[in-house]
Amino acid sequence: MVAYLFQRAKRRTIGFVVGPDGLVVRAPKWTPIFEVEAALREKSNWINRKLGESRERQARQQEARIDWCNGVVLPLFGEPVRVALDPGHRFGTIGASLEVGAAGEAERILRVGLPTNAMPEQIRDAVQAWLMRHARDHFKHRLDHYAPLLQVQWHKLSLSSAGTRWGSARIDGSIRLNWRLIHFRPAVIDYVVAHELSHLRVMDHSARFWDTVRTVVPDYAELRGQLKDDAIPKW
Repeated sequence: MVAYLFQRAKRRTIGFVVGPDGLVVRAPKWTPIFEVEAALREKSNWINRKLGESRERQARQQEARIDWCNGVVLPLFGEPVRVALDPGHRFGTIGASLEVGAAGEAERILRVGLPTNAMPEQIRDAVQAWLMRHARDHFKHRLDHYAPLLQVQWHKLSLSSAGTRWGSARIDGSIRLNWRLIHFRPAVIDYVVAHELSHLRVMDHSARFWDTVRTVVPDYAELRGQLKDDAIPKW
């Protein structure tokens, strides 16, 4: 038995969306219920498979939930970084500093200027503020790298905290990127950057759009899949 949310919408066909909250079915106002039910039966295998994938993804995300305390480890550019509370440090207005080990030392430490008994919310907010600044700088650098290659110009960068949407682009050159991309490998971030910049040339997802993305990120399909499969921390 599968429960679902049913909505009437301004559309021409019956649509199915599977997300964290389950199945949503949308149908035109004139479509009779028996046709909706027939479509559900026809799509039953696909729906069950997608619901299973969604449950597995939520389980991975739950396992990746961050326990905000001194010593917590989280991914930065696809590699682990350990948070160390350091009340004796002076970071000025930046609040934290990343230390990279010497050659042969894999551990990276993000030193945060907070007392060791700081509340979890304080640690989370301080780390998030640093990550967002780091993300903005990195995104700008990659936008400046790919824009000339795609022969486009971007004019404004905004950061988002959307749950499932990684980026968007407007025809006026405004780019919006999810700051949580900073958890992924640089190659995955590059794909999203190139994807949004490509929309400044082709605003849909037609074959011409994907051909445009392919000119600068040939392995975009593999990288795109990692956005769906990789579990990143649940904030």
